[in-house]
Amino acid sequence: MDYKTAGVDIDAGHETVRRIRALARSTFTPGVLSDIGSFGGLFQLEPGRYRDPVLVSSADGVGTKLKVAFLAGRHDTVGVDLVNHCVNDVLVQGAQPLFFLDYLATGRLAPDVAEAVVAGIAAACRDNGCALLGGETAEMPGFYADGEYDLAGFIVGVVDRERLVSGRTIAVGDVLVGLPSSGLHTNGYSLARRIVFDQLKLRVDSYVPELRRAVGDALLEPHRSYLPLVGPLLDGGRIKAMAHITGGGITDNLPRVLPHGTAAVVDVAAWEVPAVFQWLQQHGSVPMDDMLRTFNMGLGLVVVTARDQSEPLIEELAARGGRDARVVGEIVPGEPPLVSYVNLP
Repeated sequence: MDYKTAGVDIDAGHETVRRIRALARSTFTPGVLSDIGSFGGLFQLEPGRYRDPVLVSSADGVGTKLKVAFLAGRHDTVGVDLVNHCVNDVLVQGAQPLFFLDYLATGRLAPDVAEAVVAGIAAACRDNGCALLGGETAEMPGFYADGEYDLAGFIVGVVDRERLVSGRTIAVGDVLVGLPSSGLHTNGYSLARRIVFDQLKLRVDSYVPELRRAVGDALLEPHRSYLPLVGPLLDGGRIKAMAHITGGGITDNLPRVLPHGTAAVVDVAAWEVPAVFQWLQQHGSVPMDDMLRTFNMGLGLVVVTARDQSEPLIEELAARGGRDARVVGEIVPGEPPLVSYVNLP
């Protein structure tokens, strides 16, 4: 017996590395000092660019959205989901991404699938100006079902200490500006899959008139990166805080950036909830409070700014392509930090 007979194909691992090396190199920025295959990735901060640099890190996964990708046989978008989710997580503290690491684990390594996944990661890294510095591909026979894998990502960004976005200056009377999501992003898929595949008995290629496309296409819509929109607007202190609306929805994520003594009131009638959420709620008979705590409901990022700065900020977002940004609520007195809703349907 040998290692391959036990389920680990070292040659497939080498072939995977060969395929993804060029993809990773295509993301390298001037700060990268190592090549793919090193035991550790090396990155140097640009000398003189930061006066008091603070590193901001985050780690996340794609979750059970991967199950939809398995059913559809599409592996080129989940890498985009992974990178953009992590980019947004460091962006909300004012950081620009520096480098990214990925972890891909599977029961049997298929180089073509791994290549498709990493191609999505590399494309998103290039779009965000972030180097794919390295990663790990693990073949673990008997641990994952055939044809399945898990995916996680780790990001490091940097921001000058004086430019950290912390929420400390939030005051009663400030307003919430919501930026649209591109769909479910990477959260709520356990509930969505239960409704779509278990209750409605649909397939990934089933056409849904309300969505105007196959349900698999709607569910696999990539997670949006807000860096191109918001990154250039971080100077000047107008943006007091940002909340990335991920697992827990608006209900649980917005309080994470509110200082003690404040709360938020969100006007659900201020934006049009996208059709995919309305359709899921209707066919799953999901209570509205559960929808708001499970899905982003069409808002992927919430920005806190002074009331007199909101309209100029929205105009600048529109000029950069964020035409549907709008005021969706305000900051009110409250203890402990919490979110309440008005104009619920």
